[in-house]
Amino acid sequence: MKKAFYLTTAIDYANGSPHLGHAYEKILADVIARCKRLTNNKTYFLTGLDEHGQKVQQAAEKEGISPQQRCDGIALEFQNLLTQLNISNNDYIRTTQQRHKSVVSKLLQDLFDRGEIYKAEYKGFYSTRAEQFLQEKDKIDGEWPKIYGEVTEISESNYFFRLGKYQDWLIEHLNKNDDFIIPHFRKNQVLEFLKEPLNDLCISRPKNRLSWGIPLPFDENFVTYVWFDALVNYVSACGYGEEKFDEYWPADLHIIGKDILAPPHAVYWPIMLHASNLKLPKQILAHGWWMTSGEKMSKSSGDTVNPLDLIKKRGVDPFRYFVMREMTVGQDADFSVERFESRYKTDLGNDLGNLVSRLFHMIEVYEGGVVPEVELNEEFEQNIRSNFEKTKSEVLKCFDLFQFNQGLNQIFVFIRSINKYADERTPWKLAKSDDPKDRLLLKTCLGVMCESLRLAIQMLAPILPEVHSRVNQLMGLPPCESWETDLCWDFRLAGQKLEKKIILFPRD
Repeated sequence: MKKAFYLTTAIDYANGSPHLGHAYEKILADVIARCKRLTNNKTYFLTGLDEHGQKVQQAAEKEGISPQQRCDGIALEFQNLLTQLNISNNDYIRTTQQRHKSVVSKLLQDLFDRGEIYKAEYKGFYSTRAEQFLQEKDKIDGEWPKIYGEVTEISESNYFFRLGKYQDWLIEHLNKNDDFIIPHFRKNQVLEFLKEPLNDLCISRPKNRLSWGIPLPFDENFVTYVWFDALVNYVSACGYGEEKFDEYWPADLHIIGKDILAPPHAVYWPIMLHASNLKLPKQILAHGWWMTSGEKMSKSSGDTVNPLDLIKKRGVDPFRYFVMREMTVGQDADFSVERFESRYKTDLGNDLGNLVSRLFHMIEVYEGGVVPEVELNEEFEQNIRSNFEKTKSEVLKCFDLFQFNQGLNQIFVFIRSINKYADERTPWKLAKSDDPKDRLLLKTCLGVMCESLRLAIQMLAPILPEVHSRVNQLMGLPPCESWETDLCWDFRLAGQKLEKKIILFPRD
């Protein structure tokens, strides 16, 4: 059986409502999944919710409800976001599900039985906000960074995973597999992190301090530390221990934010898998942050963006387009409502929206709403077809390399060239002529514009799925299923009756 292309997002933490960063990560993963499906890859796309941990327990206590009740409410918020964003995930994993908890227990018991987990006394510093133990080296200029919040000194017994023994192996793996982490400069940051000796990882919390977690299978007085629980979702969701597991694992792509690259996804997770005799994911993509005025958006500064507000005002596809057009994958990007509105009015409204409106209007007025046959192949027509073939090649290459902003730029350059072609052919003038040659030119112009628009819309399908579906419906076409068959210059619309024009991107 052919292995599926398996991609995952990080699972969101059940400690707050969705924001722009969550929305971007889901859209990025969704666009990649849709691209893979259009290139005839069987694709399995996973996202979900991380529900255990001290912050969840404390927040539930403040609200006077159970941790599970709190998680159920947060899960609904995130799942509603997925629906609103038109995300095509195949599965949604919750770490409170039995299918996940049983896999965590199996992996922990196996590691414990083989001596990879041991019990020891710990004395040191602990950050409740980060839910991790800290060392003096974590200080900056003698102070704990703000990201750790309140740091306290504690002493207690805990269980530890032998992380340090695999440090040299991980360094060797990173050096031998240049594309394991992208963008490539992120790999260098991980290697820099690994220059310091790795301490063994505390993988437990005593129940008298934290009860909201998966109990250790070998000691019921402890629960599993959140990272050793949450990271396992990637294998528990695809059937670890079942026959179907090999159909999905290893993951082809983990999509995460840069803040959880090292140590969680680039150090803990590969070592956990290696120690468990499981294959490593093929690639980890660490995306950047959304900034405003050069600073990261955050709840504390009051500058977060609720993506659902923008979707309610302009629709989901404009929002999807904006985040994919503005951010270079792996880099940070600035967000502003003004920039969003500019993209909406210029790229979507003026370039794409006006093209659809004017073309459908001309075909209705000049051809009775039927796409004409193309009977001429002169220089203008040769140029626009050549332009399409070049654009197609560049766009598919960009998309394959996750360079979506560059690919979108190429598509909209092509869309503007369709409008330019119309300005050169002047169909509104040709329609007034009685010259038979001008009538052929008019039909040719409208037919070529229809074909060019059809192809542009197919290339936009992963980013603008609703717009793609609506325009295809207006053209009497089914949704694009394969770029191999649907990105061919073949005038398949000739003789097709078009529906009435619509306004795709309304102005205020």
